[in-house]
Amino acid sequence: MGRSQETFGKKDNEKKRAKKKTEKEERKAERQANAKAGQPLEEMLAYVDENGNITSTPPDPTKKRVIKDEDIRISVAKQEDREPEDTLRNGIVSFFNTSKGYGFIKDQQTQESIFVHANGLAGGTIGENDKVTFEVEMGPKGPNAVRVRLASATPPPAAAPAE
Repeated sequence: MGRSQETFGKKDNEKKRAKKKTEKEERKAERQANAKAGQPLEEMLAYVDENGNITSTPPDPTKKRVIKDEDIRISVAKQEDREPEDTLRNGIVSFFNTSKGYGFIKDQQTQESIFVHANGLAGGTIGENDKVTFEVEMGPKGPNAVRVRLASATPPPAAAPAE
């Protein structure tokens, strides 16, 4: 006669699976027993108090304030509210691949690496370790350097202060 097809390892694995299944069913039954069924509407409501905090009690009508629609600000501040940035920046080309036409400039002020494409060059070519001046515009994937020029050996003369 042949040996039984079931071995000790198979029987052991089958016992473990059955044990896991029963534990899972027990946890499911426990969750269903502890779940709150059908809460009344009053318990599900949330209110905002006069300070903007979420509470479970209705707000006091005597502390109600009227806010104009134009005073509410959502999202980004308006352009006129922003302080103008210094648009012209200085940096050093940390990497530039002339065959593919892209590279990176390390901004000397913020030390961040900014992407530059050959289309953003304002005449001439650049290479690694060149000092350049550029402006930053936001692209779809982050900041891009545009109007990139080699920095002249002598900086332009500064305007004389008005007296």
